[in-house]
Amino acid sequence: MWRSHNENGDSPTKTEYVDVTSGGLLEAGPSPVAPIRTTSPGLTVYRGGAFAPRYIYMRQRLGGLKVDRYIMLLDFSYTPTPKLLVEAEIPVTRISFKDGVTSDGGEGIGNIIVSGKYRFFRQVEAWGDRQAALRFGLELPTGKKSAPGEQELQAPAFVRQQLSPISGGLSPHVDLTYSQAKGRFIFGGSAEVVLRSGRGGFRMGHELRMNTDLEYVLFPRKYDRPGGEVFAILESNFIRRGTGRVAGAPVTGSRSTEYYLAPGVQYAMRPRFVIEASYQIPVARNTGPQVLRIERGLLVGVRLLY
Repeated sequence: MWRSHNENGDSPTKTEYVDVTSGGLLEAGPSPVAPIRTTSPGLTVYRGGAFAPRYIYMRQRLGGLKVDRYIMLLDFSYTPTPKLLVEAEIPVTRISFKDGVTSDGGEGIGNIIVSGKYRFFRQVEAWGDRQAALRFGLELPTGKKSAPGEQELQAPAFVRQQLSPISGGLSPHVDLTYSQAKGRFIFGGSAEVVLRSGRGGFRMGHELRMNTDLEYVLFPRKYDRPGGEVFAILESNFIRRGTGRVAGAPVTGSRSTEYYLAPGVQYAMRPRFVIEASYQIPVARNTGPQVLRIERGLLVGVRLLY
């Protein structure tokens, strides 16, 4: 198991690796490994940044309506101090749908999210690392708000509005994150609240999200140099949404409670370059009759440190 001082800000000059098979301590370069779908309390690098482009595909369904959603998520982050990280996420979305003989689609930029994360706790031990952080983000009303009209899709207004790249307008995000590493195992979790405002007369309901992350270092069995790590990952995603609104009025049947599992894998090809993939599948869903249901989701991405 490793203790990344460069990644998490305790020292500007080195990363320490613990050899789990012999107990030896090795110095190496920074490693950008982090959870895939769960917010991490780590701070990327010491006074540096990262660029993480990600491709996300989701298949959604509601009755006979099938929706394919393709998202290119561009994530930029920078660590100005050992305890603070600033970040911006820019989603570019393409949506196609089919309802019987009717099919159409569109594309556009989604809402940009800017955030700051403050790591208020870290404890490094001989065989592990514990840390916690608080993040505050703001979802800006920058996304394309147009949605299919009644002539394009015979469905309620709330359903049609879900076929735009946005979930509402200006919305604060607040989440608390924790992680603990022990030997080859890493466990993490995050709890997030999203308070949504309306845009164009539409918003999804306020959200509570709770995620967990379990990781295991598959390779190498013995650390002798940085890079080449392979991580097996299992994440869980719980999402609870409240009542949505259209034209200021609450929408009956817009609440939802969903729980997903997402197995994944990460390969740290080099200390500053990681390839990752994750496949999300539903385990339990209790959604209203006007909420698109996610059937499956694929995430593929890379992480580049600078």
